[in-house]
Amino acid sequence: MKNFLLFLLFFVLVPPALRSQTLRQKIGQMVMVTFTGDSLEKNSASLDTLKSDIAEGLIGGVTYFTWSNNLQSPAQIKNLSKQLQQRSSIPLLIAVDQEGGRVARLSKSNGFASTQSAYQLGTVINKESKTREQASLMAGWLSQSGINTNFAPVADINVNPNSPAIGALDRSFSSNADSVVLHTTWFCDEMHKKNIFTASKHFPGHGSAKSDSHLGFTDITATWADSELIPFQSLINQHSVDMVMTGHLFNRTIDSVYPASLSASAVTSLLRNQMKFNGVVITDAMGMGAITNNYGFAESIVLAVNAGVDILLYTTNLDSLNRSLARTIVSLIEEKVAGGEISITRINDAYQHIMTLKNKLTPAAVQSSQHQVPAQYSLGSYPNPFNGAVTIQFSLPRVMEVRVTIYDMLGRKVEEILNEEVSSGKNYIRWNAQPYPSGIYFAQLQIDGHLFTQKLVYIK
Repeated sequence: MKNFLLFLLFFVLVPPALRSQTLRQKIGQMVMVTFTGDSLEKNSASLDTLKSDIAEGLIGGVTYFTWSNNLQSPAQIKNLSKQLQQRSSIPLLIAVDQEGGRVARLSKSNGFASTQSAYQLGTVINKESKTREQASLMAGWLSQSGINTNFAPVADINVNPNSPAIGALDRSFSSNADSVVLHTTWFCDEMHKKNIFTASKHFPGHGSAKSDSHLGFTDITATWADSELIPFQSLINQHSVDMVMTGHLFNRTIDSVYPASLSASAVTSLLRNQMKFNGVVITDAMGMGAITNNYGFAESIVLAVNAGVDILLYTTNLDSLNRSLARTIVSLIEEKVAGGEISITRINDAYQHIMTLKNKLTPAAVQSSQHQVPAQYSLGSYPNPFNGAVTIQFSLPRVMEVRVTIYDMLGRKVEEILNEEVSSGKNYIRWNAQPYPSGIYFAQLQIDGHLFTQKLVYIK
């Protein structure tokens, strides 16, 4: 009886267009991990688990670190990114922390170059041309490496120059809010020119902290000021940022019980409702002491998801028994949904935020990192359901003449979006559905005397 009621509840609460993806697939997009290794051609517990997790759709993205042996050289990084994308049916978010200065994963040590810190750029030099120049240079490195997401810029104000995680490491552009706004805007602009997603951090502001959230509980109640929200609000208003990364920061004036990453008051009430951010919200690493020292594994996940977080970030892909961490997280959330502790609506909202972002990935860039010659034809699409535009993906075993046509529910031709010779491997074409009403459509692939059809669900 309980299962029947949950089944009925699913169909009452979930729009028909969102039922085409399984719950596990949606939850999988909410998980981002780090792994140890420099090539998927090798075998290890971490790599074997990663390959299995990608194949089963249990993760939506990965983060590279030097300490996890992901970043050896430009050629190696590019190849690793290509290997990862080839294994995933939905493009992965591949991310690094590329702020500049001490926090720069691509550096002289792995074949790139040294960079200046945010403090050097924003306070010592303080010139638009220099900040743009370095951001553009780093964006080019990320693009050529197959990395599509940068966990930067730091939007924290340098309130406390000795703050161990921010000021002491020269990670903040300035102690002046307006200056931080300018430099973070220029930074994001240059990243976007090369199709790199940005994540402003660490909401609601880490710059005044006297302790480091990596190590334990970090209370900013007495040192934090409303002005620390100014850079975040400005980036949101200008549509300059794709993600906001929450800090594991406790501020009693915002939430008297939980730190920002686990707080509905911080994420939903403040960031979503008051500041009007409708992009992706991602946590800082969930393995930091501020979380693990004070909350249980399952407890922290439930709190974060219910707070309004879309992506849970972890700096490993193995649990203490060398098993898949992603599998554990997905199964846990799935169980909590079944038990009513997490709503289906919350999962659908997170999934839509993530897929709306991923739909902005340049098809040409994805194609270059995924190119491989398949043994047979295939047809797919993402995101699906979609809002505005959808990317139609098809694979060919050789160079062929291809026609892709869109039909409506009644079988009437809506638009022919492709009719030309296409190269082998994975190919991508975007259909902009904005001129048409929402509803069910079909993409028909005509090739070599065969027809393949993909159902598309368009939601305005």
